[in-house]
Amino acid sequence: MAPDARPEPLLRVTDVSRSFRHRRTSLLRPPARTHAVRGVTMEVAEGQRFGLVGESGSGKSTMLRLLAALDHPTSGTIEFEGQVVSGRPERELGFLRRDLQIVFQDPMASLDPRMRVGDIICEPLIAQGHDEASRRARLDELLDAVGLPGAAARRWPHQFSGGQRQRIAIARALSTHPRVLLADEPVSALDVSVRAQVLNLLTTLVDQFTLTLVFVSHDLSVVQHVCDTIAVMRRGELVEQGPTRRVATAPTHPYTRQLLGAVPHLRAALAGRDAAALAAGATTGDRSQ
Repeated sequence: MAPDARPEPLLRVTDVSRSFRHRRTSLLRPPARTHAVRGVTMEVAEGQRFGLVGESGSGKSTMLRLLAALDHPTSGTIEFEGQVVSGRPERELGFLRRDLQIVFQDPMASLDPRMRVGDIICEPLIAQGHDEASRRARLDELLDAVGLPGAAARRWPHQFSGGQRQRIAIARALSTHPRVLLADEPVSALDVSVRAQVLNLLTTLVDQFTLTLVFVSHDLSVVQHVCDTIAVMRRGELVEQGPTRRVATAPTHPYTRQLLGAVPHLRAALAGRDAAALAAGATTGDRSQ
């Protein structure tokens, strides 16, 4: 590789669109379509903390499902480490299921209530053929990593709080030693009092296990706390992306400014920056007269 050459991205999205056709309501009209994602192109480098942010209906969760190959694009391609994963049959996606895992928004909906916690966390390892000793060791390691006691393995999901259930979901996602963790609004279903705890845990685990993170949220302040890169989606389109500091302090798109304006401390910072810019302009104008 040449000294100034960029490394190959871990995830590459090229001109991806996803539309959904509605049921036909008239014999005289073609079925209507909803365009959830429109022409999105982006790259996620290994070790990056990449945030997708936008309001409800912006297409960010659909984009996450496309990255996980839980859905397939209508057009465009998605690559993982140079291999096209979009459109491939499930039987060919074993490498992706091992290396890329997802944490969903509602932990109670994503955990099987008929299984004990230990079985939930170890289920992916059983599918991959790990023996009982290695599963037990990994289970103990993960429960400790997410801050749960070993006795939690023998309990049921309904016996835990929402924050604890999300810790269990994170442990399950990490069980296969993935390289990429996709987090779909992982704290929005939790009480405000435990959101910060789960966010801090998530960032600690990303460092501890050397993960690449793709984090979806409608809350720009949360994404700013977790991610080093932000991509802003609006009506299925990617309208702005860049380093977190640049996007948070010097947004280029009006929609990004609206999102920032919805966060009190960011709104105050923007107001201060705009006031400073106006003052600087006025000073320059005075000097030129």
